[in-house]
Amino acid sequence: MRFLALPTCLLAMTLLVTAQDRPTVAAQQNTLFAGADGKFDAEPDTALIQFNISAQEETSRAAYDRASKSAEQVRQILRSNGIDPKMAEIGFFSLEPVYDYKTAKRKLVGYRVNTNVSLKLKDFAKIASILQQLADADISSNQNLSYTLENIDSAKTKAIENAFERARQYAQAVARAAGRTLGELSYASVDTFENVRPMPMMMAKTMSMQAGPPAPTEEFTPQTVSVTAHVNALFSLK
Repeated sequence: MRFLALPTCLLAMTLLVTAQDRPTVAAQQNTLFAGADGKFDAEPDTALIQFNISAQEETSRAAYDRASKSAEQVRQILRSNGIDPKMAEIGFFSLEPVYDYKTAKRKLVGYRVNTNVSLKLKDFAKIASILQQLADADISSNQNLSYTLENIDSAKTKAIENAFERARQYAQAVARAAGRTLGELSYASVDTFENVRPMPMMMAKTMSMQAGPPAPTEEFTPQTVSVTAHVNALFSLK
């Protein structure tokens, strides 16, 4: 807490309470400036499944055909779970020669096709079935499941409300200590900070997917996503 000294002839007092990264605000008579951070932990609304399809054969055509067959199996798995294959996105596709570097003169030994597939799901109940079928078919590698928050506006609003309530409480405490009464809000600024990077939960390729035991993701709760906000508020003093 810092007090701003004004000429005594003004017979006024301005109290200043600051928090991190406050904007430049011209201090006015009988005002109090307060800042605070707020936070809201939101349930994720989207599951992100990512995996690679790879195929290596002696000829480029054979590698391409094998990768195409694997991709068709993926489409069938999605359809069997009531998902349109168009919902899956391809991040990249590559066809490259493979060389044997053990000899002085490198030798072409084949061709490899690589592609990356990502699928966003709102229905978390379908996750275990899709991962198990992909693993059982042995057509993919580097399977990864993560959770994220796409509809973030509601979480932002609640984080802002939390930050403003804290800033108001700080301001009221200072006003009471000074024997004054907190008045109306005359200025405010808001900054929000989003930490919605996908959070890895598992690597399906490294786990046993045999029938019987529950899937590794079953009965666990996806990790929440934290959204924070900073509010600076200028109140009048009575």
